[in-house]
Parts: sequence; C-alpha cells; structure tokens
Amino acid sequence: MAQRVLVVDDDRTVADVVCRYLEHAGYEVGHVGDGAAALAAVAHQPPHLVVLDLMLPVLDGLEVCRRLRERPDGVPIVMLTARGDEADRILGLQLGADDYLSKPFSPRELVLRVRSVLRRAGGDPAGVPPELLTDGGLEVATGPRVARLHGRELTLTLREFDLLAHLMRHPARAFRRAELLERVWGWRFGDQSTVTVHVRRLREKIEADPAAPRRIVTVWGVGYRYEPTHA
Repeated sequence: MAQRVLVVDDDRTVADVVCRYLEHAGYEVGHVGDGAAALAAVAHQPPHLVVLDLMLPVLDGLEVCRRLRERPDGVPIVMLTARGDEADRILGLQLGADDYLSKPFSPRELVLRVRSVLRRAGGDPAGVPPELLTDGGLEVATGPRVARLHGRELTLTLREFDLLAHLMRHPARAFRRAELLERVWGWRFGDQSTVTVHVRRLREKIEADPAAPRRIVTVWGVGYRYEPTHA
C-alpha cells in the first residue's frame, strides 16, 4: 500500500507541482490549502507525512505544527519556508518539524527529503543493525525507535531520536555541527542552526537541568559530545 502524504499549501501552482512529483514517486497524495483544513484532514485520515507550508490562511503553519505535535502518533513534518524567514524556520524546528526546505526549492529535492524522513520513521537507517543504547537510566532502542528515561517513554521527533542515538553510539566524542548535519540529516550543506535547535530540544527532554547539561555537553569552538553518566 502506498504511503500517504498530505501537502498543505495555499499556493495552487506550488501545490500542483509538489503533488505531481510525489505521486510520480509512488506516494498517495492529498492536498489542502489552509491550516484548519490540514488539521481536519489529519484527524480524518492520518497521513504518513505532512508537507507543511508556513504561510497559510486561517491557521498558520507554526500553529498547525504545534497542534500536530500534540498528537500521540507523531506524524512526520517537512516544513516549507520562504527564503530568509530564519526566525520562523527555527521556531518551526523548535516546535518539532523533522525537516525543512526554503522556497524556491527543487521538487526533486523535496521528494528525496520526504523519502529520507519516511525511511527513518519506518526503522533504522540502512545498514545500521538494531541496538539498545543505555546510560544512567536513559535507554534508546533503535529497532522499535523507543527512548525511555527512568522508565518513562520520551516523546521525540524523528530527528531528535536519530541525533540522540548517534551521539550515544559515540560517547565522549566531540562532533562539529557540520558533521552532525551530514551524519544525522544526510545534508552536506545546510543551516547548522538546525543542529543547535535539536540539541536544545533534546536537552529539555533528557537533562535534569537543561541550562546546565550533563549528558549532551557543548565543546566550545567545536560542537557537541555525549558524556556518559554511568549512574
């Protein structure tokens, strides 16, 4: 059965192109033109992924993203932003978007991003066997993609989960943001603030004091490393 993608964009020309490329790639595609209709469509038939424009009538994309992240199914979100809207893009990532593209964008690149996010949503990245990563009450099971802290299941987005798993696989190793962008996101080029935002969100979920992190620590002038607690 084809995976379902919901395209949310009020620009009919852009939406038609995006839908056509996704359909050609083998996806079942639906389209709505405003934020309220997007939430209604997801409630009626949850898609496997949402392609979400930020500039929408009725409810804007940021509000739609926030409400989708309140759902327990954690539907993946690929966000579309106008070039230069860095503040909105960062806020969208903070709200839990899994990926983003800036307009104008290549429809082929969008299809590749959708495919990558859906692949990660369905299991581990290709070639990586399932693992159980543990450290001081933190458990990350990469097969079922479940993370728990002291027995409580954590609500992580796809990218947050992949970032945490990658860092825990390489304890005490410092990674530059560009390295993390390539290894976790698969991007050779991109906005490195994406990594910063996801690290901040992870700290809020796994650190006792996110302002003074003990697990994901900043290596000044380099990037980040995972520091095992062994507690």
